[in-house]
Amino acid sequence: MASRNLKLARRAMEVLAENPDDTAQAIVAIAAMSGNSNERLFRRFKKSAKGQQILDERRDLQQLLSDQERMLAMPEGSLGRTICEWFIRENISAEGLAGASEAAAEEVDRRPADSGEEAKVFGARLLHLHDVFHVLTGYDRDMRGEIAVLAFTVPQTWSTGIAYLVWRSFTNNGWKSESGRLIRQGLRRGLRAKWLVDQDWEALLEQPIDEVREKLGIGAPPVYEQLRSAAAPPLAA
Repeated sequence: MASRNLKLARRAMEVLAENPDDTAQAIVAIAAMSGNSNERLFRRFKKSAKGQQILDERRDLQQLLSDQERMLAMPEGSLGRTICEWFIRENISAEGLAGASEAAAEEVDRRPADSGEEAKVFGARLLHLHDVFHVLTGYDRDMRGEIAVLAFTVPQTWSTGIAYLVWRSFTNNGWKSESGRLIRQGLRRGLRAKWLVDQDWEALLEQPIDEVREKLGIGAPPVYEQLRSAAAPPLAA
């Protein structure tokens, strides 16, 4: 199984080298190299009072993030409205991320130790926190922003699969590169921030994004030169 997963990860990385915007293959690489790190994260989440409440209530973060009318009705400058405006500008959606995850699942036999309803709720929530982290940190969907937000996510989740992608990018780009700088920065920010996985995002989405950043120890959005692939979807006007 380990050998097969390594081959899957290497093949996914080859596809990503040709098309950095192939989200499904990024998820394949992460899933193939994650081992039991997601199960450990799930157990930590369940031990949290807020985490267990989220599981008991079967909260669906994708449904909320997909409700454009509700998100745009949130106060101007709120985290939720900013995320929705970002979705519109980037021509993406929470449904698109879910679809990429489903496509990746067909390639990777994850077989988690716990595949019950609570684990499904947790897995879906964790998936969609990726977009929340993008907007919260200020790392955009360009190639540098993607690897920076993954670097930020490493100390939040200790996912060996995410760490694998970050390590590959770091070794390919080098310590002194702009991507290398952003990776180091993302790691530091992820370490300094509060644990974000069990936060009450449904409530936080209504609050001013700058206040959420301060409350959670995220810091101000960084300034960096974006690098978008030639095949990246065009930004909305």
